[in-house]
Amino acid sequence: MSLLVDECRWVWRGRRWCHLVSDQNLDELHRFVVALGLPRRAFQGDHYDLHEDLRAAAVMLGAEPVDSRTLVRRLRHAGLRMRPGGARLAAPPLPADRVALVLARFHQILDVGAVISVSPTTLHGERLDRPLEPIELDDLLVGAGFSGDGERLRTLPDTVGPGMRHLVCGLNPSLVAADAGYGFSGATNRFWKAALAAGVTDRSADPWWALVAHGVGMTDLVKRATPRSSEVTREEYRLGAARVARIVERYQPGAVVFVGLEGWRAAINRRASTGWQPEGIGGRPAYVMPSTSGLNARVSVDELTRHMRTALAGR
Repeated sequence: MSLLVDECRWVWRGRRWCHLVSDQNLDELHRFVVALGLPRRAFQGDHYDLHEDLRAAAVMLGAEPVDSRTLVRRLRHAGLRMRPGGARLAAPPLPADRVALVLARFHQILDVGAVISVSPTTLHGERLDRPLEPIELDDLLVGAGFSGDGERLRTLPDTVGPGMRHLVCGLNPSLVAADAGYGFSGATNRFWKAALAAGVTDRSADPWWALVAHGVGMTDLVKRATPRSSEVTREEYRLGAARVARIVERYQPGAVVFVGLEGWRAAINRRASTGWQPEGIGGRPAYVMPSTSGLNARVSVDELTRHMRTALAGR
């Protein structure tokens, strides 16, 4: 990745702005801004404008900070600098395999009840590179925490996309997690502590970082948020498992790690125990580990860490 961002020196509407470019190819640039939640129509012919908060996010995700002269020099050397007065190149259509990430960003910035426009061929005014099948569109909306009409629900969005090494699947979001904006956020939940110890990620409470820096995506068997997972029905688990299987078939992660036996037993195999599952899911290996909830305190953080390391090591 050769993405460059210069200093925030230009003031507009009370904020400081900078430029984000690629000195390799524009496709790389367009893929990168998906994780920042920028619309494709914001493309300025050879760069995207970022305000200071987004600049910090871009650097965190791997963009190289440079001075403005260096940015322009490298852009010209790559042959990607737009000439003054030249026609702007239009951004290409949004790849369908990136829709989940864009929806997740919308979920992050919108209030509960807000509505986005979405169709099989467009997402909030952005043209897609191919039409979405009806079941695919439905899966994407459910996974991102939207109703079929595009209404933002009180839940968590999936953070999934191409190139995942692992996909972590929880049971369902708690109301606390839905309001916090990330999974396993309860005060007594040990997930992030074990994930850090096992090397799943190096940053706590940040599913976006886990995905972009470590290739670890996150979803849930059931997207409906409840105070406790015991309120989820067997039928919800069954339908949720079918959706997760389709996610796995679509993105082909190296393995899927289910956190908590309850959902797997309800949806797949009621006699299952922790460890690698003979059935797998979506054609990929599946590992089931104990719940990290504080209600499962009999399982220590060390044991949870061992399970995560085993899952990361693969079969």
